[in-house]
Amino acid sequence: MRVLILHSRYLSGDASGENRVVRDEAKLLADAGHDVQVHEPSPTRARGVRLIGTAVDAVWSRNSGNEVRNMVRRFGPHVVHCHNLFPMLSPSVIRTCHREGIPVVITLHNYRLMCLPSTFLREGRVCEDCFGRAPWPGVIHRCYRDSLPGSATLATSLLVHRWLDTFGYVSLFLAVSPFVRDKHIQAGLRADKVRIKSNFTWAVARRDGPGQSFLYLGRLSPEKGLRTLIRAWSDVDAGLVVVGDGPDADLLRAEAPSSVRFAGALPAERVDELVSKARALLVPSVWYEAQPRVILEAYAAGVPVLASRIGGLPDLIRDEESGLLVAPGDHAAWAQAARRLLDDEAAVRFGEGAYRLWQENYSPSSGLVALEDAYRAAVRSSSTTLG
Repeated sequence: MRVLILHSRYLSGDASGENRVVRDEAKLLADAGHDVQVHEPSPTRARGVRLIGTAVDAVWSRNSGNEVRNMVRRFGPHVVHCHNLFPMLSPSVIRTCHREGIPVVITLHNYRLMCLPSTFLREGRVCEDCFGRAPWPGVIHRCYRDSLPGSATLATSLLVHRWLDTFGYVSLFLAVSPFVRDKHIQAGLRADKVRIKSNFTWAVARRDGPGQSFLYLGRLSPEKGLRTLIRAWSDVDAGLVVVGDGPDADLLRAEAPSSVRFAGALPAERVDELVSKARALLVPSVWYEAQPRVILEAYAAGVPVLASRIGGLPDLIRDEESGLLVAPGDHAAWAQAARRLLDDEAAVRFGEGAYRLWQENYSPSSGLVALEDAYRAAVRSSSTTLG
């Protein structure tokens, strides 16, 4: 099968889970013998006239439309798989592919079609002011990168393409979790067009024994709930390694007890080593996480996960089997959950459950089957529509 993958690349590079999903799925398909072409334009930090051009492109990118049309005609894909469309592609490429008679699949990694910052989060709290309606509250609150022009541009793009029913030309939406699927259906997408397709991760070195320190991997920002962990760790007699950087780094360091070590941003190989030795991965988020790749990577290493009971996390964590679900923001409950994992027998048992889940649902073989099934369904749907 010939697959054209479209993705407006995030400036954060490999720190972006979405960028890595695109790279990994392209490799997975190519290794399985499919003919894959990836088009992933990357934005620049535009200013002035260039910023205006970028804003126009986010609404309707003629250049991207022409590029995609030419690629489709040269490559002849059976299906086009879109990931992030903003700002370099815009939803107009969906219409381009439809005119060329090529079915389009879109992965719903987040909530971008319903929420300007894609997170349902504002000022550190869950916000659904734009859910199921025009996103003007998000413009008023400057929700997209704290920018009024940026928020207005993205809102305009979403509204224009809703009015034109551009997303009605999509053959199949792939939600990364049941929670993400349900949210999009509640907001108006047709249920028969949205199926669940989890991400996958590659095999890694598996943990030997119950593990050592607890581990946090990710951005140090309010929505990630790190302050809850810092407060909890005053009552946990164990080490916690925090990997990552972000706007809350200085504040968290100032509040943390001596048992918490901040490692900063680390290269991938060093992160893999820390995961393979972790007692548990901690995901204390206070926003609607969709499907964090770090959890799948921990599962692949046979490492259990303690996560907040919010968003898509309960879809991913089997409570008392692959880890524990904890109330977001409740530092006492987090301390209690961490202390449970100090029992070696529990740590090993949950780790085995995590590895089983990876084998069953999140391995490369599972990912390949899900992708191929989705593409075949999209092609069948397109043939029926055109026929």
